[in-house]
Amino acid sequence: MAGLRTAEQYRAQLQALLPAGPAWDPELVPEVRLILSGVSLEFARLEGRASDMLNEMDLGGVSELVPDWEKVMGLPDECLGPNPAFEDRRLAVRRRLVEVGGQSRAYFIEIAVSQGYPGATITEYRAPRMGRSRFGAAHFGTWGAQFIWVLNTGGRQRAGRRFGASFWGERFGTNPGDALECLIRRPAPAHTVVHINYD
Repeated sequence: MAGLRTAEQYRAQLQALLPAGPAWDPELVPEVRLILSGVSLEFARLEGRASDMLNEMDLGGVSELVPDWEKVMGLPDECLGPNPAFEDRRLAVRRRLVEVGGQSRAYFIEIAVSQGYPGATITEYRAPRMGRSRFGAAHFGTWGAQFIWVLNTGGRQRAGRRFGASFWGERFGTNPGDALECLIRRPAPAHTVVHINYD
């Protein structure tokens, strides 16, 4: 972070604050320089850690405090499975704090995008009704079809789990959909049936 003082800057500042006199002169008493150098290293380290702590308070830069945020927010999310990746845990913390929720198409598409499906779309079915339907304008079905909607994932997961782009312990070649299905079905309106179409 810009603006952090170095140990040398702290040493110069501490030396400038020393009282006048031969007892504090670094030329006459070299031990003063050693003490100031040691203290200035610690001051620079403390300022760096304080800056790190300020960055951790903002969810955009959280890393070290993810377990603490999880305790406060009731995470890790059971939808992510027993051993979620660290990036997934960090994303869950951010989502839990800033997410408003909803039951709109845009909300469910945003969930799919956050899980790595940038081309996600939703298809809604409705029952045909006289006066409100036109041939070729919508998807029709039976009376119960109006409560069915389909999340089309739009292809493979972005970045996937593959060599060079995964964490130690992750399986290669998998395209996990369990988290997506859980995250979509949990907030889905209770009277609807959700199908997920993995293209």
